[in-house]
Amino acid sequence: MDAAILPIILCLASAITVAIVNVLVKRGGDVLTARMLVSVSSAAILLPLVPFFPLPPAETVPLIAASVVSHWFYQFCLIRAMHRGDLSLVYPVMRGLGPLATAGFATFVLQEHLTPIQSIGLFCASFAILFFALPTAATAEGRSLDRRALFWAALTAVGVGLYAVNDTRAVRAMPQAMTFVLTIFLIDWIGVTLVFLWQRRGRYAETIRPQLRAGIFGGIASTISYGLAIFAYTLTDAAHVTALRETSVVFAAAMGAWILKESFGARRIVAAAVLAGGLVLMQAGG
Repeated sequence: MDAAILPIILCLASAITVAIVNVLVKRGGDVLTARMLVSVSSAAILLPLVPFFPLPPAETVPLIAASVVSHWFYQFCLIRAMHRGDLSLVYPVMRGLGPLATAGFATFVLQEHLTPIQSIGLFCASFAILFFALPTAATAEGRSLDRRALFWAALTAVGVGLYAVNDTRAVRAMPQAMTFVLTIFLIDWIGVTLVFLWQRRGRYAETIRPQLRAGIFGGIASTISYGLAIFAYTLTDAAHVTALRETSVVFAAAMGAWILKESFGARRIVAAAVLAGGLVLMQAGG
């Protein structure tokens, strides 16, 4: 397979599966419980693979720690955003600003620079994604909710940029990409689980039971999605991977319209076309 095509395939497959994860999380209603179940399921799925891959080198511990903190920050902001707004509102913002945040951080941390054409493509793709999230509330109360949701969605985008750059640094320092995948998933669940145990104390069973099946399916999808993205990070620039992966917005919006009965509409069809054009520019300008 052409080396230039493989990262695209990996990122698009990752985009579809990450969209599935977020629809499953939002559909259950209790976002914290759903995220906890996804994280725990992912760790449980990967645990049997640990003996078959080398341990992370000791010198990579600071890199792993930076990645873990970034993932925990991302998850906290994600949960807050999804509690306060529709998936079709907050998801495009967090994933649309994510590539811009990643490109900014990657310039200083990874010394990765986009060409002028790629930069134009990135901006087109990011703003097309944001176009999905223009506020639609008709009442003052609804618009106020939009603002709170958008605030947390923007912070989630910062988290996307942080974990993309930190994960790229860490995975490139590992003996195998799978070593990092196992390490991050086997630590990542701890943060959200501690918050769940604190916030849902006294009613664990009643909150877990209705979401258990979706949480397990979400864990499988999350494992596949991030494993594909991590492999892509080893093949091309972090900003490029993140931008391609954020086509998940289109998939999530379509799933939201189908499963969650949220509106899609002509505006989002136009935005999807502009997004595709921006991503083509990014690929052609490389």
